[in-house]
Amino acid sequence: MSVATPYFDQLFADNDDPWAFRQRWYERRKRALTLAVLTRPRYASIFEPGCANGELSAELAPRCDSLVCCDTASAAVALAKTRLMGFAHAHVEQSRLPEQWPGGRFELIVLSELCYYLDADDLGRLIERALASLTDDGQLLACHWRPRIEGCPQTAEQVHALLHERLAMRSVVQHHEEDFLLDLWSREGHSVATLEGLR
Repeated sequence: MSVATPYFDQLFADNDDPWAFRQRWYERRKRALTLAVLTRPRYASIFEPGCANGELSAELAPRCDSLVCCDTASAAVALAKTRLMGFAHAHVEQSRLPEQWPGGRFELIVLSELCYYLDADDLGRLIERALASLTDDGQLLACHWRPRIEGCPQTAEQVHALLHERLAMRSVVQHHEEDFLLDLWSREGHSVATLEGLR
């Protein structure tokens, strides 16, 4: 069974940064690596489900023309809206995935520290929704903490293996460390040098 919404509500009950996204060098470095593996300087549209308090969202916002974020916890949604107040093109919604998926097409979908909270069936449905909403040249980025998390139905390895199998898209970037997995898949699959005419 996927982790229920009250779990996340409790995390944010007395803490506006329960994972210390702002304080920990680990988190700041991981965000920098996440942004660095993106092969395009700018995207027309980005969807970031499970945005938490909007720390990564605020760094994705300058890289796109339209940003849609969502979280299942109402407190997280309020925090993310505040964090993104300076970006008129960013929108934050409260929704639970995979059931409540936004309309529209996305050039990039960012699944950061989200998918191990979903069981295999819900993750399979999320992947189907992602594939249906990606543009013809769309990309999907996934980043997940490797150690097992108590109460989570899946590990990072299980999540990334299922993503790789079901997406059936070209793997463009793989950055795997002891602490986390970071992967980028793309429908068009050209390298940055190729896109810039260097190859």
